[in-house]
Amino acid sequence: MRPIKLMGHERSLTQVKFNREGDILFSVAKDSSASIWYSSNGERLGTLEGHKGTIWSIDVDSKTSLCATGSADLSTRLWNVETGECVYSWEAASPVRRVAFSPDNLRLLAVNDKVMGSKGAISVYRINYDNVYEQSNEPILVIETREDATKVTVAGWSAEGKYIIAGHEDGYVSKYDGETGAFIETVRAHGIHNEEKVVSITDIQFADEDRLYFITASKDKNATLVDVDTFKVLKVYPADAPMNTAAITPKKNFVILGGGQEARNVTTTSESQGKFEARFYHKIFMDEIGRVKGHFGPLNTVAVHPDGTGYVSGGEDGFIRVHYYDKSYYDFEFDAERTDRVMSQAQKANA
Repeated sequence: MRPIKLMGHERSLTQVKFNREGDILFSVAKDSSASIWYSSNGERLGTLEGHKGTIWSIDVDSKTSLCATGSADLSTRLWNVETGECVYSWEAASPVRRVAFSPDNLRLLAVNDKVMGSKGAISVYRINYDNVYEQSNEPILVIETREDATKVTVAGWSAEGKYIIAGHEDGYVSKYDGETGAFIETVRAHGIHNEEKVVSITDIQFADEDRLYFITASKDKNATLVDVDTFKVLKVYPADAPMNTAAITPKKNFVILGGGQEARNVTTTSESQGKFEARFYHKIFMDEIGRVKGHFGPLNTVAVHPDGTGYVSGGEDGFIRVHYYDKSYYDFEFDAERTDRVMSQAQKANA
């Protein structure tokens, strides 16, 4: 699995994202520009210039016509993907840590950080496609941080935009009504699997095919799989270092985890010492099945190709690595899976 190595950022990566078709890749980092790439060969199409600080998050609509960025410069920006033009900017009271389009593209959520006197909130904006330069400056919905909850670190939309799922600093995950913002329920996904004191949720990514379940990553060295409707923790994937990102692969029953020791806590810069590999786990059996090396610092973000043909990782080292799977990836089977396949084939042969 020989990667394509992309060098387009001067500082640590914060998020990478594929468009729906998987042919375009978007990346943001702690520098102040976003990059757009061809995922097949790593050619850079262009950059999005205008932010004045770290860009924490990026998302693209399902038509690849608009993308949104959230930044430490207290703004959420909307961009024309084809021209690279910033068509609108929403000002915020605090840094914007995560942005996400609803599945129908008509709404955009922005997670505002709890700093500088701001309590932190999830703001939802209506997206006007008729005239992209004329967006409403006021959010249609604001979900304030609850009195009994810690600040929201990440958030995303469930299927059809029915719910907004939010991850908190104390390891809890909350479910809100996507239309009204009403609080529905919460579950403790992290901080209960070991003795780790820092349990902040660092990433939430949904199953691409139906968005009916999602995976969370946390500083508590675990990732969890959670069902949207029942809001029960289905699976736990234990790691040996703080996790910054996690993703669910289509086609195969795998999940990918990324993280590593904070650079300042590593006595040497060797990869094995810092545990900077991408980790593959079986989604059902929860066993770790392999690791992919390459980065020289913690993995901050991972995204899977919508077709299930590969994945991309962005690291603290400022590099993006695009991986396309070898035949051995598709051929890999657990003993139980192999037995089921053989039995199924035998039953068909005897039928």
